[in-house]
Amino acid sequence: MKNWQNKYADHKAVILCNGPSLLKSDLSLLDNVFTFGLNKINLLFAKSSFRTSCIVAVNRFVIEQNADFYNQTDIPLFLDSNAIKCVKPRSNISFLHSSPQPKFAMDCSMSIFQGYTVTFVAMQLAFHMGFTKVALIGCDHNFAVKGPANMTVVAGNKDDSHFDPNYFAGGMKWQLPDLLRSEVFYALARDVFEAHGRMIFNATEGGNLNILPRISLQEFINS
Repeated sequence: MKNWQNKYADHKAVILCNGPSLLKSDLSLLDNVFTFGLNKINLLFAKSSFRTSCIVAVNRFVIEQNADFYNQTDIPLFLDSNAIKCVKPRSNISFLHSSPQPKFAMDCSMSIFQGYTVTFVAMQLAFHMGFTKVALIGCDHNFAVKGPANMTVVAGNKDDSHFDPNYFAGGMKWQLPDLLRSEVFYALARDVFEAHGRMIFNATEGGNLNILPRISLQEFINS
C-alpha cells in the first residue's frame, strides 16, 4: 500500500459503482482516466472492451462468489484481508485490514473502515493515492429489493438492483444495503476531501444520492 500512496497526486479518478445507471454512462470518456471498479465489475467486461484500472471488494459474499475471477485477473485488486481464504496472494493484490473504528482512513496502509459500502472504501483508496478530484458513476443509491439494512438475503432469478441481471441471482447470498449509514460516510468522505482542498462529485445519470455535488461525467473529465 505504501507504493500506491500519493502515486497519482493532482490527478482525477472515477469510481464505477454497480447500479443499473452505470449502463447509461459513456465509458469511452474514461480511456485516459484512472478508474476504480467495485465488486463484480468484471460482469461488464463481457459486454465491453472497457477495463477498470483496479478493482475493490471487501464483502465476504462478493469475494467468495467472484473468487474465480480474482484468482485469474492481472488487474490490480484491493481486497479485504479475509479474502486470503479463497484468493491466492499475488503481486497484483493488496489485502486491506478492515478496522471497526468509524473513520475515514487517509493512509490505507494501516487499515480502512468499510463504511457499509465498498464505495466508501474506494473513496479512502482514492485519497490515499493522492487523487484531487474523484467522481462516482452508477451510484443509484436505490435498490429494487427492500428490507432491513444489512440483512442477509437469498437472491431470486434476476437482479434488478445492479447493472447485470446475474449480479446477485440464482440463490446467491447478499446483504441488503444500509443507505442511511452509507450517506453518513459519503458525507464524511466529502468533508475530508474538501478539508484538504480536494473534491468528490456525483456524476451518476440520475439516482438518489444528493449529498455530493452533481456534475456530468463529460464536464468532470473536461474540467
